[in-house]
Amino acid sequence: MPYPQAGSAGPAAIMQRLRRLPLTPPLVLAPSLIATLVYVVGFALWSAWMSVSTSTLLPRYGYAGFVHYRALWSNHRWGIAYTNLFLFGSLYVAGAALLGLLLAILIDQRVRAEALWRTVFLYPLAISFVVTGTVWRWIFNPTSGVQHLVRSLGWHDFSFDWIVRRDTAIYTVVITGIWHASGFAMALFLAGLRAVDPDLIKAAQIDGAAMPRIYLRIILPTIRPLFVAVLVILLQFAIKTFDLVLALTSGGPGIATTVPAIYVYDLMFQRGQLAEGAAAAVMILAALVVVLVPYGMWASWRRSRV
Repeated sequence: MPYPQAGSAGPAAIMQRLRRLPLTPPLVLAPSLIATLVYVVGFALWSAWMSVSTSTLLPRYGYAGFVHYRALWSNHRWGIAYTNLFLFGSLYVAGAALLGLLLAILIDQRVRAEALWRTVFLYPLAISFVVTGTVWRWIFNPTSGVQHLVRSLGWHDFSFDWIVRRDTAIYTVVITGIWHASGFAMALFLAGLRAVDPDLIKAAQIDGAAMPRIYLRIILPTIRPLFVAVLVILLQFAIKTFDLVLALTSGGPGIATTVPAIYVYDLMFQRGQLAEGAAAAVMILAALVVVLVPYGMWASWRRSRV
């Protein structure tokens, strides 16, 4: 049996040489870049063309102008959907960020069983939106949820029927979304809090500053960039919300909780209006661009100053 000669390259040496090749990084990144170009950029451009085409049930590539955008914005249901997006997005982002920050500050006090609490607060993130919406629909249901439970305890005048009322149903979606996302925000904020230089905190404590003042004046300003990142990520979640609303309220009662993603699905797959559905999808993409482009420019500007 031949033995390897002295000085022959082993697997580790070969991998090290491959890493030094100038073409290795582009070759490693090429599959991801190609997939991004095809499935993100390519389909986004295709949707944009479909939105100005003569498509109905099936794609057609004739040019129809912006008639579908005019029809979209003149539709009462789309107006409600976009209004719900702003209402849900603002309350959802603010609520999840504030609750996540509060949980992170509480856990940052080195509480007992810290790992257990982190797991409990992060657990909702491991559950799909469909399961979350289904469970919370049972909780909000007047005949089987909180209202039924409280009335069975003797408070017969108690009422908690938000999910079946047009003026309050959207707030059940907000509550459910905050419950699902606050653990995610907590994990990000906790990582930022633990990254703060402990010498700053000790110096403030030596000067006699109380912990609330230390958080407000030292710790939170230090992690200010993290706030922007958390808000941008939560805004993306809010804009793309679909399965949570579908499982919780199905866009009802009536159209009270319809959001743009549900409207796109209804146009494309229920009514067969491909062009108008593509126009609605482009408007959702525009909302994402409004969020992501300023954040990208701000992040680039911040890196250039470092």
